[in-house]
Amino acid sequence: MKTLALISSFVGKTFAAWVVLFAFLGFFFPDTFKQIGPWIVTLLSIIMFGMGLTLSLDDFREVVKRPFDVTIGVLGQFLIMPLLAVLLTRLIPMPPEVAAGVILVGCCPGGTSSNVMTYLSKGDVALSVACTSVTTIAAPIITPFLVWMFASQYLPVDGWAMFMSIIKVVLVPLALGAALQKLLPAFVKAAVPALPLVSVIGIVLIVSAVVGASKASIVQSGLMIFAVVILHNGLGYLLGFFAAKACGLTLAKRKAIAIEVGMQNSGLGAALATAYFSPLAAVPSAIFSVWHNISGALLANWFAGRSDDVKADG
Repeated sequence: MKTLALISSFVGKTFAAWVVLFAFLGFFFPDTFKQIGPWIVTLLSIIMFGMGLTLSLDDFREVVKRPFDVTIGVLGQFLIMPLLAVLLTRLIPMPPEVAAGVILVGCCPGGTSSNVMTYLSKGDVALSVACTSVTTIAAPIITPFLVWMFASQYLPVDGWAMFMSIIKVVLVPLALGAALQKLLPAFVKAAVPALPLVSVIGIVLIVSAVVGASKASIVQSGLMIFAVVILHNGLGYLLGFFAAKACGLTLAKRKAIAIEVGMQNSGLGAALATAYFSPLAAVPSAIFSVWHNISGALLANWFAGRSDDVKADG
Protein backbone atom coordinates (compact mmCIF):
# COMPACT_ATOMS: atom_id res chain seq x y z
CA MET A 1 0.00 0.00 0.00
CA LYS A 2 2.89 2.34 0.79
CA THR A 3 4.38 1.68 -2.66
CA LEU A 4 1.02 2.46 -4.28
CA ALA A 5 0.79 5.71 -2.30
CA LEU A 6 4.29 6.72 -3.46
CA ILE A 7 3.43 5.94 -7.10
CA SER A 8 0.17 7.86 -6.75
CA SER A 9 1.98 10.85 -5.26
CA PHE A 10 4.56 10.85 -8.06
CA VAL A 11 1.91 10.59 -10.77
CA GLY A 12 -0.12 13.37 -9.14
CA LYS A 13 2.91 15.69 -9.03
CA THR A 14 3.70 14.98 -12.70
CA PHE A 15 0.06 15.27 -13.80
CA ALA A 16 0.73 17.77 -16.60
CA ALA A 17 3.39 15.56 -18.20
CA TRP A 18 1.07 12.53 -18.26
CA VAL A 19 -1.76 14.54 -19.83
CA VAL A 20 0.57 15.82 -22.57
CA LEU A 21 1.99 12.33 -23.17
CA PHE A 22 -1.44 10.72 -23.57
CA ALA A 23 -2.68 13.57 -25.76
CA PHE A 24 0.20 12.79 -28.13
CA LEU A 25 -0.52 9.05 -27.92
CA GLY A 26 -4.18 9.69 -28.73
CA PHE A 27 -3.13 11.77 -31.73
CA PHE A 28 -0.61 9.31 -33.16
CA PHE A 29 -2.57 6.13 -32.32
CA PRO A 30 -6.17 7.31 -32.80
CA ASP A 31 -7.64 3.88 -33.62
CA THR A 32 -6.46 2.55 -30.26
CA PHE A 33 -7.56 5.42 -28.04
CA LYS A 34 -10.85 6.39 -29.67
CA GLN A 35 -12.19 3.03 -28.50
CA ILE A 36 -12.18 4.54 -25.00
CA GLY A 37 -14.85 7.04 -26.13
CA PRO A 38 -17.87 5.08 -24.85
CA TRP A 39 -16.23 4.97 -21.40
CA ILE A 40 -15.73 8.73 -20.99
CA VAL A 41 -18.83 9.18 -18.81
CA THR A 42 -17.85 6.19 -16.62
CA LEU A 43 -14.31 7.53 -16.21
CA LEU A 44 -15.62 10.95 -15.16
CA SER A 45 -18.01 9.31 -12.68
CA ILE A 46 -15.06 7.46 -11.10
CA ILE A 47 -13.13 10.74 -10.82
CA MET A 48 -16.10 12.46 -9.16
CA PHE A 49 -16.58 9.48 -6.81
CA GLY A 50 -12.96 9.95 -5.76
CA MET A 51 -13.64 13.64 -5.11
CA GLY A 52 -16.62 12.62 -2.96
CA LEU A 53 -14.34 10.42 -0.85
CA THR A 54 -12.28 13.49 0.05
CA LEU A 55 -15.15 15.94 0.68
CA SER A 56 -15.72 16.93 4.28
CA LEU A 57 -18.05 19.18 6.22
CA ASP A 58 -15.09 21.52 6.76
CA ASP A 59 -15.14 22.31 3.04
CA PHE A 60 -18.67 23.66 3.40
CA ARG A 61 -18.04 25.31 6.76
CA GLU A 62 -15.75 27.66 4.84
CA VAL A 63 -18.83 28.84 2.93
CA VAL A 64 -20.52 29.77 6.20
CA LYS A 65 -17.36 31.23 7.74
CA ARG A 66 -16.38 33.26 4.67
CA PRO A 67 -19.44 33.74 2.46
CA PHE A 68 -18.05 36.86 0.80
CA ASP A 69 -14.79 35.22 -0.30
CA VAL A 70 -16.53 32.09 -1.61
CA THR A 71 -19.18 34.16 -3.41
CA ILE A 72 -16.44 36.10 -5.24
CA GLY A 73 -14.88 32.81 -6.36
CA VAL A 74 -18.18 31.23 -7.45
CA LEU A 75 -19.40 34.33 -9.29
CA GLY A 76 -15.99 34.67 -10.94
CA GLN A 77 -16.21 31.05 -12.11
CA PHE A 78 -19.69 31.29 -13.56
CA LEU A 79 -19.46 34.84 -14.97
CA ILE A 80 -15.89 35.41 -16.13
CA MET A 81 -15.25 32.11 -17.96
CA PRO A 82 -18.61 31.88 -19.82
CA LEU A 83 -18.47 35.54 -20.90
CA LEU A 84 -14.84 35.19 -22.00
CA ALA A 85 -15.87 32.14 -24.05
CA VAL A 86 -18.67 34.07 -25.75
CA LEU A 87 -16.31 36.98 -26.49
CA LEU A 88 -13.69 34.68 -28.02
CA THR A 89 -16.25 32.92 -30.23
CA ARG A 90 -17.40 36.32 -31.50
CA LEU A 91 -13.88 37.65 -32.17
CA ILE A 92 -12.24 34.53 -33.64
CA PRO A 93 -13.87 32.78 -36.63
CA MET A 94 -14.47 29.10 -35.81
CA PRO A 95 -16.84 26.27 -36.80
CA PRO A 96 -20.14 26.11 -34.84
CA GLU A 97 -19.08 22.83 -33.13
CA VAL A 98 -15.85 24.41 -31.86
CA ALA A 99 -17.69 27.55 -30.70
CA ALA A 100 -20.19 25.42 -28.76
CA GLY A 101 -17.31 23.43 -27.25
CA VAL A 102 -15.46 26.59 -26.16
CA ILE A 103 -18.62 27.93 -24.50
CA LEU A 104 -19.32 24.56 -22.87
CA VAL A 105 -15.91 24.32 -21.21
CA GLY A 106 -16.30 27.94 -20.10
CA CYS A 107 -19.59 27.09 -18.39
CA CYS A 108 -18.19 24.13 -16.44
CA PRO A 109 -17.44 24.27 -12.70
CA GLY A 110 -13.94 24.55 -11.26
CA GLY A 111 -11.54 21.64 -11.69
CA THR A 112 -10.18 19.69 -8.72
CA SER A 113 -6.61 20.20 -9.93
CA SER A 114 -7.07 23.88 -9.02
CA ASN A 115 -6.84 22.86 -5.36
CA VAL A 116 -3.42 21.29 -5.95
CA MET A 117 -2.19 24.32 -7.89
CA THR A 118 -3.43 26.65 -5.14
CA TYR A 119 -1.47 24.62 -2.59
CA LEU A 120 1.67 24.82 -4.75
CA SER A 121 1.16 28.58 -5.15
CA LYS A 122 1.01 29.07 -1.35
CA GLY A 123 -2.52 30.35 -1.78
CA ASP A 124 -5.66 29.88 0.32
CA VAL A 125 -6.33 26.15 -0.18
CA ALA A 126 -9.44 26.06 2.02
CA LEU A 127 -11.01 28.81 -0.09
CA SER A 128 -10.09 26.95 -3.31
CA VAL A 129 -11.64 23.69 -2.08
CA ALA A 130 -14.80 25.49 -0.92
CA CYS A 131 -15.20 27.21 -4.31
CA THR A 132 -14.64 23.96 -6.22
CA SER A 133 -17.17 22.16 -4.03
CA VAL A 134 -19.85 24.85 -4.39
CA THR A 135 -19.43 25.26 -8.17
CA THR A 136 -19.48 21.47 -8.63
CA ILE A 137 -22.72 21.09 -6.66
CA ALA A 138 -24.27 24.08 -8.46
CA ALA A 139 -23.20 22.78 -11.89
CA PRO A 140 -26.31 20.66 -12.68
CA ILE A 141 -28.43 23.81 -12.74
CA ILE A 142 -26.01 26.56 -13.76
CA THR A 143 -23.96 24.80 -16.46
CA PRO A 144 -26.92 23.63 -18.65
CA PHE A 145 -28.59 27.03 -18.27
CA LEU A 146 -25.47 28.95 -19.34
CA VAL A 147 -24.78 26.55 -22.22
CA TRP A 148 -28.38 26.87 -23.41
CA MET A 149 -28.22 30.67 -23.13
CA PHE A 150 -24.88 31.14 -24.92
CA ALA A 151 -24.36 28.11 -27.19
CA SER A 152 -27.82 27.44 -28.64
CA GLN A 153 -27.06 29.89 -31.45
CA TYR A 154 -24.43 27.43 -32.68
CA LEU A 155 -25.95 24.01 -31.97
CA PRO A 156 -29.22 22.70 -30.49
CA VAL A 157 -28.91 22.45 -26.69
CA ASP A 158 -31.03 20.02 -24.65
CA GLY A 159 -30.75 21.71 -21.26
CA TRP A 160 -32.89 19.15 -19.42
CA ALA A 161 -30.90 16.17 -20.71
CA MET A 162 -27.66 17.96 -19.81
CA PHE A 163 -29.04 18.66 -16.32
CA MET A 164 -29.85 14.97 -15.82
CA SER A 165 -26.42 13.93 -17.13
CA ILE A 166 -24.59 16.16 -14.65
CA ILE A 167 -26.75 14.81 -11.83
CA LYS A 168 -25.81 11.23 -12.79
CA VAL A 169 -22.17 11.85 -13.66
CA VAL A 170 -21.28 14.42 -10.98
CA LEU A 171 -23.69 14.61 -8.05
CA VAL A 172 -24.56 10.92 -7.64
CA PRO A 173 -20.89 9.74 -7.58
CA LEU A 174 -20.02 12.66 -5.26
CA ALA A 175 -22.83 11.69 -2.88
CA LEU A 176 -21.84 8.01 -2.97
CA GLY A 177 -18.23 8.90 -2.21
CA ALA A 178 -19.25 11.15 0.68
CA ALA A 179 -21.59 8.44 2.03
CA LEU A 180 -18.87 5.78 1.86
CA GLN A 181 -16.56 8.12 3.73
CA LYS A 182 -19.07 8.17 6.60
CA LEU A 183 -19.87 4.43 6.49
CA LEU A 184 -16.33 3.07 6.11
CA PRO A 185 -13.97 5.80 7.33
CA ALA A 186 -11.00 3.46 7.92
CA PHE A 187 -11.23 1.97 4.42
CA VAL A 188 -11.56 5.39 2.82
CA LYS A 189 -8.63 6.76 4.82
CA ALA A 190 -6.49 3.90 3.52
CA ALA A 191 -7.68 4.43 -0.07
CA VAL A 192 -7.30 8.22 -0.24
CA PRO A 193 -3.51 8.20 -0.97
CA ALA A 194 -4.24 6.26 -4.19
CA LEU A 195 -6.84 8.76 -5.44
CA PRO A 196 -4.42 11.03 -7.35
CA LEU A 197 -3.43 7.98 -9.42
CA VAL A 198 -7.08 7.19 -10.17
CA SER A 199 -7.84 10.81 -11.13
CA VAL A 200 -4.80 11.10 -13.41
CA ILE A 201 -5.62 7.81 -15.16
CA GLY A 202 -9.21 8.95 -15.67
CA ILE A 203 -8.30 12.36 -17.09
CA VAL A 204 -5.52 11.11 -19.40
CA LEU A 205 -7.80 8.43 -20.82
CA ILE A 206 -10.58 10.97 -21.45
CA VAL A 207 -8.12 13.33 -23.17
CA SER A 208 -6.59 10.55 -25.31
CA ALA A 209 -10.07 9.31 -26.32
CA VAL A 210 -11.24 12.77 -27.43
CA VAL A 211 -7.97 13.50 -29.27
CA GLY A 212 -8.08 10.08 -30.97
CA ALA A 213 -11.68 10.55 -32.11
CA SER A 214 -10.96 14.06 -33.41
CA LYS A 215 -7.54 13.70 -35.03
CA ALA A 216 -8.69 14.94 -38.45
CA SER A 217 -10.38 17.99 -36.92
CA ILE A 218 -7.33 18.75 -34.78
CA VAL A 219 -5.09 18.63 -37.86
CA GLN A 220 -7.42 21.12 -39.55
CA SER A 221 -8.28 23.46 -36.66
CA GLY A 222 -5.97 22.47 -33.81
CA LEU A 223 -3.76 25.59 -33.80
CA MET A 224 -6.78 27.89 -33.76
CA ILE A 225 -8.42 25.92 -30.93
CA PHE A 226 -5.15 25.88 -28.99
CA ALA A 227 -4.85 29.67 -29.33
CA VAL A 228 -8.45 30.13 -28.12
CA VAL A 229 -7.83 27.82 -25.13
CA ILE A 230 -4.63 29.68 -24.16
CA LEU A 231 -6.43 33.02 -24.30
CA HIS A 232 -9.47 31.70 -22.42
CA ASN A 233 -7.38 30.13 -19.66
CA GLY A 234 -4.90 33.02 -19.34
CA LEU A 235 -7.55 35.73 -19.28
CA GLY A 236 -9.46 33.67 -16.71
CA TYR A 237 -6.46 33.72 -14.38
CA LEU A 238 -5.92 37.44 -14.95
CA LEU A 239 -9.53 38.56 -14.51
CA GLY A 240 -10.03 36.22 -11.54
CA PHE A 241 -6.99 37.73 -9.82
CA PHE A 242 -8.03 41.34 -10.43
CA ALA A 243 -11.67 40.68 -9.52
CA ALA A 244 -10.46 39.37 -6.16
CA LYS A 245 -8.11 42.34 -5.80
CA ALA A 246 -10.92 44.78 -6.60
CA CYS A 247 -12.93 43.18 -3.78
CA GLY A 248 -10.10 43.82 -1.32
CA LEU A 249 -9.02 40.19 -0.81
CA THR A 250 -5.51 39.31 0.41
CA LEU A 251 -2.87 37.94 -1.95
CA ALA A 252 -3.36 34.35 -0.73
CA LYS A 253 -7.08 34.62 -1.56
CA ARG A 254 -6.36 36.30 -4.91
CA LYS A 255 -4.11 33.39 -5.86
CA ALA A 256 -6.83 30.89 -4.98
CA ILE A 257 -9.53 32.71 -6.94
CA ALA A 258 -7.30 33.36 -9.97
CA ILE A 259 -6.47 29.66 -10.23
CA GLU A 260 -10.03 28.60 -9.43
CA VAL A 261 -11.49 30.79 -12.17
CA GLY A 262 -8.88 29.89 -14.80
CA MET A 263 -8.99 26.10 -14.33
CA GLN A 264 -12.11 24.25 -15.45
CA ASN A 265 -13.55 20.75 -14.96
CA SER A 266 -12.66 20.07 -18.59
CA GLY A 267 -13.31 16.34 -18.14
CA LEU A 268 -16.97 17.21 -17.60
CA GLY A 269 -16.83 19.47 -20.66
CA ALA A 270 -15.44 16.64 -22.80
CA ALA A 271 -18.08 14.19 -21.54
CA LEU A 272 -20.99 16.59 -22.18
CA ALA A 273 -19.67 17.68 -25.58
CA THR A 274 -19.23 14.06 -26.68
CA ALA A 275 -22.73 13.14 -25.49
CA TYR A 276 -24.69 16.18 -26.75
CA PHE A 277 -22.71 17.85 -29.52
CA SER A 278 -19.93 16.12 -31.50
CA PRO A 279 -16.36 14.81 -31.10
CA LEU A 280 -15.11 18.12 -32.56
CA ALA A 281 -16.99 20.06 -29.86
CA ALA A 282 -15.10 18.02 -27.24
CA VAL A 283 -11.69 19.12 -28.60
CA PRO A 284 -11.59 22.50 -26.73
CA SER A 285 -12.17 20.61 -23.45
CA ALA A 286 -9.46 18.06 -24.29
CA ILE A 287 -6.93 20.76 -25.17
CA PHE A 288 -8.00 22.71 -22.06
CA SER A 289 -7.20 19.60 -19.97
CA VAL A 290 -3.70 19.53 -21.42
CA TRP A 291 -3.00 23.25 -21.29
CA HIS A 292 -4.47 24.30 -17.92
CA ASN A 293 -2.35 21.73 -16.10
CA ILE A 294 0.78 23.18 -17.71
CA SER A 295 -0.21 26.83 -17.25
CA GLY A 296 -1.52 26.16 -13.73
CA ALA A 297 1.80 24.65 -12.66
CA LEU A 298 3.74 27.57 -14.19
CA LEU A 299 1.46 30.14 -12.55
CA ALA A 300 1.62 28.35 -9.19
CA ASN A 301 5.41 28.37 -9.35
CA TRP A 302 5.42 32.12 -10.07
CA PHE A 303 2.82 32.84 -7.39
CA ALA A 304 4.78 30.82 -4.80
CA GLY A 305 7.64 33.32 -5.05
CA ARG A 306 5.27 36.14 -4.16
CA SER A 307 4.01 34.73 -0.85
CA ASP A 308 5.76 37.40 1.22
CA ASP A 309 3.42 40.00 -0.26
CA VAL A 310 0.67 38.61 1.99
CA LYS A 311 2.22 40.56 4.87
CA ALA A 312 1.86 43.79 2.95
CA ASP A 313 -1.80 43.00 2.28
CA GLY A 314 -2.35 42.54 6.02
